[in-house]
Order: sequence, then structure tokens, then C-alpha cells
Amino acid sequence: MAGKAGYRLRIDRGKLGAFQRRLLAWFRRDGRDLPWRRTRDPYRILVSEVMLQQTQVERVRDYYARFLRQYPTVRDLAAAHPARVRESWDGLGYYARARNLQAAAQEVVEVHGGRFPRTVEGMRALPGVGRYTAGAVASFAFGQAAPVLDTNVRRVLSRIFVQRQPASASALDRRLWAMAEAVIPEGEAWAFNQALMDFGATICTARAPQCPACPMRSICAFKERRQGQQ
Repeated sequence: MAGKAGYRLRIDRGKLGAFQRRLLAWFRRDGRDLPWRRTRDPYRILVSEVMLQQTQVERVRDYYARFLRQYPTVRDLAAAHPARVRESWDGLGYYARARNLQAAAQEVVEVHGGRFPRTVEGMRALPGVGRYTAGAVASFAFGQAAPVLDTNVRRVLSRIFVQRQPASASALDRRLWAMAEAVIPEGEAWAFNQALMDFGATICTARAPQCPACPMRSICAFKERRQGQQ
């Protein structure tokens, strides 16, 4: 199997199909109800993704609602005084995120007439928007099959599919980005990417993975490695 970037992947198609079916079924049953999942507005999705960088979900909920009451549209944020935006962000920390978010809003208004780019490449050209955030907006706002590779998704894909660690961190990074793109089922980008992140946050956690309750336990390379070490 090859990713769109040409990276060669070896993923058993039977295992891949089982993973896709089980993950989507789990998400439809147990996925979290989060306020930014009730919109397809790229501006609101961008706000949520920037706030969620290095910040817990529960902490973001209140800030997200309050921020959007103050700046309900991308034009409102673009026109706001920077000091007022900084004040609205007070308590979330990492204040460069607020500056970058407003700079991105200003570019959307001034360069794109208030309409967000619909491609990953166009999103990445905005100030402060990296590869993950661009993929998240393209996927969650426009339904594009763009990969999202945050900490949770890295852990899920590594544990389930990576039998042998690559020689370098950069090689693993390339492999996981290609994998995150290749595993998205056709027409299911929104649900599948949301499911990947939820699964890593609630089941396939870093310190205490819920292996006995995991629907992937029969296809998990991490489980096989742990059993081999016992």
C-alpha cells in the first residue's frame, strides 16, 4: 500500500478493514460529545484546534464558548484589538496561540475575502497553522481525507500497526503520517479522524490503556509485543 506522497506501507488489508470497522462502530457508540463537533464552520473548528494545543479538553470547553460569544465570526476576530484578544485568552496560557489565531483570521479576511482555504496546503499557508491543524480543519470542516497526527493518533497507530520500530524518529514520523492518511476509509474522514483522537484519549491511553475493553485487542501489535515479553 502506498500513501499519496508515495511512501510505501505494509498494512494487511484484512487487519486494516477490521480496524476501520471497529473504530467507527466504537465511535458511534462511545464517542465524546464535544461542542466543536456540532459545527462545520472552519473558523470555529480552527478556534477549537488552536485552543486544544497543549490544553485539556475539559479546560477548553468554557473558553471556547466564551471566545465565540466575543468573536462569533472570522471577521470579528480579525477586526478585534489585539489586547482584547489577549485578555479573552487569559488563563489558557501559551499566548502566542492567540496572536497566531488572530493573524490567521486577518489573512483569511484580507487575502481570501473571509473564506477559508479548502485545502491542506492553503490552510498551512496561514500564520501559525501547522500540518496537524491544517489537516484537522480540512477534514472536520470540508470532509477531506486529510491525515491528523496528534499525540493520541500517533500512539494508536503505533500500537496497533507498528510491529518493528524504524531506525530513527524521522523515519517513524514519515511512516505514521503516511499511515494516518492511508487508513481513512473513503467518505468517512470526519468520523474516522475524530474517532482516532477519541480512542487514543479514552481507551488507548499513554499510561493506563484499557486493553481488556479494547475492541482492537485481537489485532493489536502492541498487545502481541507485550505478550512476547512475558
